[in-house]
Amino acid sequence: MAESSECIEVKVSPAHDQRIPLMRSRRGGRRRRGDTWVVSVFVIIQIGVFIATMLVNDCWNNSHGDCVLQALGRFSFQPLPENPLLGPSQSKLDEMGALRRSLLTEHHQTWRLFTFPFLHAGVFHLLLNLSSVIYVGVSLEHHFGPIRIGIIYALSAFVGSLVASLFLQNMPAVGASGALYGLLGTLLSELVWNWKFHSNKISAIASLVFVFVCNFVLGFLPYVDNFASIGGFISGFLLGSVFLLSPQLQPVAPNKGGLIDYGVKSCIKLKLKQKLDRPVLRIVSLILFSLLLAGCLVAVLHGININSYCTWCPYVDCIPFTSWHCKDTETSCETMVSNAQLTMTCIGNGNFRVFPFTNISRARFNDLCNLIC
Repeated sequence: MAESSECIEVKVSPAHDQRIPLMRSRRGGRRRRGDTWVVSVFVIIQIGVFIATMLVNDCWNNSHGDCVLQALGRFSFQPLPENPLLGPSQSKLDEMGALRRSLLTEHHQTWRLFTFPFLHAGVFHLLLNLSSVIYVGVSLEHHFGPIRIGIIYALSAFVGSLVASLFLQNMPAVGASGALYGLLGTLLSELVWNWKFHSNKISAIASLVFVFVCNFVLGFLPYVDNFASIGGFISGFLLGSVFLLSPQLQPVAPNKGGLIDYGVKSCIKLKLKQKLDRPVLRIVSLILFSLLLAGCLVAVLHGININSYCTWCPYVDCIPFTSWHCKDTETSCETMVSNAQLTMTCIGNGNFRVFPFTNISRARFNDLCNLIC
C-alpha cells in the first residue's frame, strides 16, 4: 500500500513564531536503524586497525619494557615523550601505512594514500576522532542516507590524503581526521544552502565549530595531519553542495533537536523541493571538486613539496615543544656500546642518552634517534 501524507496548513501569528514539521506521515517519521550503517562500518574498521597497530607495536618487547601502562603488556603505549597521544612508535606507524615523504616520493609507495585515512596516532586521537564521526556522521546519514554520506566520507578521506602528501615532512603522518572534516564540510554546506529550513541554526553552528576546533587543536601534536583535515573539509563542502543541496522533506518530529532539524513557518508543498534543486550550483561544485582532485593527484605524482615554497606552512600542522620540533631535518646518531649499555648521541645537536640494553632493531634505533634529536 502506498504511503500517504498530508500537508498541514498552519496559521502563525507574529507573537508565536513556531516551527512545524514539513510533512506528517500516517506511518510516522522515524527511519530504521539500518539506514545508518555506513558510519558504523567505518568506525568499526578504524577501531580494528588501531588494535592491530598496537598489536604490531608490542611496546613491551620492542621497547624493552619502557612503556606507559605496562600492565597492558603487548598493548602498552610508547613513552609520552615519544608519543604524547598514547600510541605506537614512529616505525610501527610507518609499517602500518602512515605517510612519510621519503616513502612516498623516493620509494613510490602510493598505496599509503589509501591506508593513511584509517590510522590514528594514539588513543586520544582515536577517541576524539571517532566520537566526532559518530556525532556528525550518524545525523547526516539519518537524513540523507548511507550511500551519499558513504561516498562523501570516502572521497573526502582520499582528497585529504592527497593534500597531506603535498606538505609531508620527515616523520610519519596519519590522517583519519580527513574523513571527519569531510563530514563537517558537508554539514556546513547543508546549513548554508538550506539555511532557512533549519529550526536550530545556532545549535548546529555551535556544534560544528566545537568539533572543528577540538580536532584541529589535536592536530598540532605529532603524527596527526591537519592538512588532511583541511583537504577533507573543502572536499566535504563541495560534495555536500552536489549531493545535499535540497532539504529532505521526509517526515520529521517537531522539536526533535539535533544537528539537522528542518522547520517552516507555513505549509510547503512537495513541488517546492523541485524548485530548490539548483543544477548550476551543483555543476559548479562538481567541477571545482574534480579540479581539486585532479590537481592534487597530479601534484602528488610529480612529487611537489609545498613546504619548499611556504616557510610558515609547517606551523599549520605543528607547534614546537620541548619533546619535538617542527623543522624538517634529517636525523643521524652515533652509538657506543660499553658494559651492556648503549649510548646514542645525536650528531646534529650533541644530545645523548644512555640505554640499559644493546640489542635493538634498526627501526627502533631510528625511533630513539629521532627522539634524542
